[in-house]
Amino acid sequence: MLKNIRNRLEYIKSKHSGLHRSFWRGTALNIDTRLRVGRAIGKNEEEVAMAMMSQIRDRSHPQEPPAIASDGNDSYPEAMLETWGKLPDYSGRGRPPTRKQPQKEWKCLQVTKHRSGGRLIGITYRVVYGDQKEVLDLMGLNTAYVERTNLTSRQMNGRMVRKTLSFSKEDEMLEASCAWEDWVYNLTRPVKSLRIEVNPAFRINAPIHNIRR
Repeated sequence: MLKNIRNRLEYIKSKHSGLHRSFWRGTALNIDTRLRVGRAIGKNEEEVAMAMMSQIRDRSHPQEPPAIASDGNDSYPEAMLETWGKLPDYSGRGRPPTRKQPQKEWKCLQVTKHRSGGRLIGITYRVVYGDQKEVLDLMGLNTAYVERTNLTSRQMNGRMVRKTLSFSKEDEMLEASCAWEDWVYNLTRPVKSLRIEVNPAFRINAPIHNIRR
């Protein structure tokens, strides 16, 4: 549905603690328009990754995944494989193949930050899918934009702030607040880092009914 977005996405996950348990929230961001194109909340990173890949497939990329940059967790490349992977052709001999395989057009980059005592001491990069030079040239070597939108989430949505009494006590209310936050961000907040200071949905000329919950 989001036909005008370029095929470059970044993912970030953040962990939050509530009254009885912790959860993970993942956000998918188009790095050219800063449009939030996916969001998932789950009890672990694997659940979040699968939910977000399903959203991207259903909304804009039914046949193959966009180029993706994520942190060093393997949940995202594995979710890509499960969502868009294809079984090899069966030769007719032996057992039919059961393991999905990535396609040569895929592009996936992992950016892993290493910290010691709360300080950043180094960054490593790993190209999971695709030609290394092509992936690095396309994706760049950081996840700064999506990390910035993660900070914006904490400033906009009190339920996402750590170590406060504003956490959600019910999953339904957490989901609702995050959906409302994404609507406000995509449709009303101008992004000053864009060349033209407009909201992300305006940047891609996206109809309002296509910016789904």
